[in-house]
Formats: sequence, structure tokens, C-alpha cells
Amino acid sequence: MNNIIYTILIGALTGLLLGPIVIPILKILKAGQNIRDDGPRSHLKKTGTPTMGGILIILSLITATLFMNKSFNGIYAVTMITTLGCGLIGLLDDGIKIIKKRSLGLRAYQKLIGQFIFALILSYYAYLNIGSRLFIPFTKNTIDLGLLYIPFITLIIVFTINSVNLTDGLDGLASTVTIIIFSFFTFVCYAHNRIELTIFSAAIVGSCLGFLRYNSHKAQIFMGDTGSLALGGAVAALFVLTGLTLYLPIIGIIYVVEGASVLLQIGYFKLTGKRIFKMAPLHHHFELSGWHESKVVAVFGIISAIACLIGFLTLL
Repeated sequence: MNNIIYTILIGALTGLLLGPIVIPILKILKAGQNIRDDGPRSHLKKTGTPTMGGILIILSLITATLFMNKSFNGIYAVTMITTLGCGLIGLLDDGIKIIKKRSLGLRAYQKLIGQFIFALILSYYAYLNIGSRLFIPFTKNTIDLGLLYIPFITLIIVFTINSVNLTDGLDGLASTVTIIIFSFFTFVCYAHNRIELTIFSAAIVGSCLGFLRYNSHKAQIFMGDTGSLALGGAVAALFVLTGLTLYLPIIGIIYVVEGASVLLQIGYFKLTGKRIFKMAPLHHHFELSGWHESKVVAVFGIISAIACLIGFLTLL
């Protein structure tokens, strides 16, 4: 248990100490966020806020895990590769946005190709080393997908990565939800003696805590795709490597509804020319309904906490 506390503290303190260094550097590099014109009008005032802050999360994560986990192999290695690989895709995306001074970076298909590569690596590793069985929520049973495991898990991973990315739309939202979910994974992995995953989960908690100091409303820095895609890769890795993929709609309910809201909005609009939500992802719908973004973050955080408690009950 001491190792968990040390890991969280190292991750959080690293983020807190690096923030005053990284933020001015990003300002000097003119790494300001270009806000999309089709987003909420209230967000236009955020134009120029430094983005690519996911670098802060990644540096904190690496520092914490290096202190507490000296080896780089097996399940820890594939988890880090997935996280850092997705973060690299995000870094390229953010870099293009900054250099080109526009709100769009990599094309969607380019990001998807990269995500599918890392998703295949993760799913293939899980298939060989963990097996094709998945725990069924609210039961003591499992389901064996056999060879269908790899394509099914690959699609779930890509959906999860992008859903976490979509959740990053309000000050502190993705950070808050991720802290809660990785706190859940820290306890679950510790209870099952999954030491590498326990340390990794605790490091994510600490890294996001440190980052949240500068990302909470009014944000001094945004994580950008560098952070949101890295966290998406980390979230996907933990669900897959713990065999809890089918728990995603429960524990990761906020990620799922955020991702699903975009798919529903696009599909319904193409079919009818009308919209289900005032704006997607879902957090923007509540914003346009009159909720302050701090309220949206608080409510979504509460929902995540309750969902994780339900997740605990289903695993007992």
C-alpha cells in the first residue's frame, strides 16, 4: 500500500513542479489553442490558452513509474507502449495545429491508422498472455470469444481512445473522470496482486492530480490530443489487461456516453437532417442547456464515482 501512496505522490508532485516550467515554455512556443468556430461561443475566450499540456501528464507518469517500477517488460511494457504511442499520435496532431495555426491537425483517417496499430498490438498481446475470456458484469461467469477476441477488442480499444479524447472538452473534465476511474483500477489491481498495473494506475492518478491543478476552471493549460489520446490508450489498456472490457459501459460510463452521443448525433442527422442533442459531445449539450462547465464536470465526476462503486459491487 505504501508503494501506491508513493507513486501517487511522485506523479502529483512532478506535475505540480513542472507546471510552472512547462506552461511558460508552451507560451513562448506560441502553442496556444485554436478554438473551433462550430463549438460553444463561450469557448472562444479560451483561444490562446496553451495546449499540448499532455506532455505534463506523460512526464509525470514516466517519472512516477521509473521510481517505482525499474523493469520495462511484459504487461507493464505493453501498457506504456499503448499509452505513449497514442500520446505520440496526439503530439503530432497538436504540433500540426500549432504550426499551421488551425483547429484541425492530423486527418481523421491518419489518427485512426495509428490507433488501430497500437490497438492490434495490445489486443494480440492480451490474447496470447491473458486469454480470450472476458468477465460478464453482475455474474460470476466469463465468455470466451476465441479468435473473435482480437477484432472485437481492437474495435473496443479504438472506440475507448476516441471517447476519452471526446471527453476532453471542458476545463478539468477528462482529468477528473480519469482520476476516479484509475483510482478504481488501482484498488482492483492491488486486490488481485497485479503489481505492475497497480503502480501504473496509481501513477496515472498522481499525474492527473498534478495536471488538474493547472487544468481546472479557469484552465491555465489544456491537455490537447497529446494528453487525451495518451489517457485513452491507458484507459483502454487497463480495461483489456484486467479482463474487464465488458465493464466499460459501467465503470467508464462517461466515456461511453460521450463517444456514443457523437455517433448518435452524426447518424441521426444523416438520416433525418435533425439533431438529437443541442451539440455533441454530450457535455456541450448540457453547456448549451445553461449549465456552467464547472457544474458539468462536478456532475460527470459524481456519476463516475457512483459507477465505480457499482463496479466494485459487481466484482465482489
